[in-house]
Amino acid sequence: MNSSIPTGFFTQSHENLKERIYTRIRQDLQRIEAEIDRNLSSSVPFISIVGRHIMGSGGKRLRPLLMILSARLCGYQGNHDAALAIVFEFLHASSLLHDDVVDNAEFRRNQPAANTLWGNPGVVLVGDFLYSKSILMTVGYNDIRILQALSEATTKMAEGEVLQLIHADNLEIDEQEYLEVITRKTAVLISAACQIGAIFGGGKPDQERALGAYGFNLGIAFQLIDDTLDYTGDVNELGKPVGNDIQQGKATLPLIYALRNGNAAEKKKLKELFSADQIPSERFHEIRERVTRSGGIAYARELASSYVQSAKEALRIFPLHPTKEILLDLADYVICRRT
Repeated sequence: MNSSIPTGFFTQSHENLKERIYTRIRQDLQRIEAEIDRNLSSSVPFISIVGRHIMGSGGKRLRPLLMILSARLCGYQGNHDAALAIVFEFLHASSLLHDDVVDNAEFRRNQPAANTLWGNPGVVLVGDFLYSKSILMTVGYNDIRILQALSEATTKMAEGEVLQLIHADNLEIDEQEYLEVITRKTAVLISAACQIGAIFGGGKPDQERALGAYGFNLGIAFQLIDDTLDYTGDVNELGKPVGNDIQQGKATLPLIYALRNGNAAEKKKLKELFSADQIPSERFHEIRERVTRSGGIAYARELASSYVQSAKEALRIFPLHPTKEILLDLADYVICRRT
């Protein structure tokens, strides 16, 4: 892995937004990449190989970037932020490795998933290494508040993994249960990145709460859009098969909405389509058509927009600042992204 800008951060659309953000975060992304590369070394070569595979596969680095920006918004001006920020990418990568094992995933970010190359046992253990390494890096900052916030987030993430497993193939899951899963699976780590950035940057309690709220709402919106892209995206952009959630028995909000609002016949047909052991492309296309027609995708995107608005509202306590503008732009980017 080199220290180039990660691929996939922007789509080809919304060029003005892309250019405005990219020109301001380029150096931060380069610092993040350099720190990741430096910290992936291990005396066990297999760990480095698998770690570089998952880390070098084109992730957006959103979580470490948000920590750096949050610290800067609270007044931090030094160069030691990237070393702490990559903790959030290590934790994210660890969760991806574990997810792919649980889901028997074949692809991740347009390349073979690590478990298909090296098997489940080794990949799970490398995920454990990345998790442990992230805690070790955090301890080095000798700040109990940072450790506490991170520990709370990782505990909730583990609970989210279990909740998702419990709800696998569950067509009776309701919207509130779904939101609880994505809160723990996605939002809590993004929120922690922003909150810990505020702590690291010397922010006041109200600034810490505001940035935590920004990250929380941004995380929910991010996952909502991710779940719509599973229906509307393109495999070459997503880096994984479209319809992946359906194949894995995950009822996300677009389908939940369609089941909740359809008539008896429509619900029955969707359940029949969803419950098949194998879902060929034509069956997925029918599911997608029915979910789209129900308004499920539009509903999920509208809900994501409301969470983005809440994220932006959380930043109102901060005065005008170039870093605040980046955070506001990133919130807008979440809604228009295609990857």
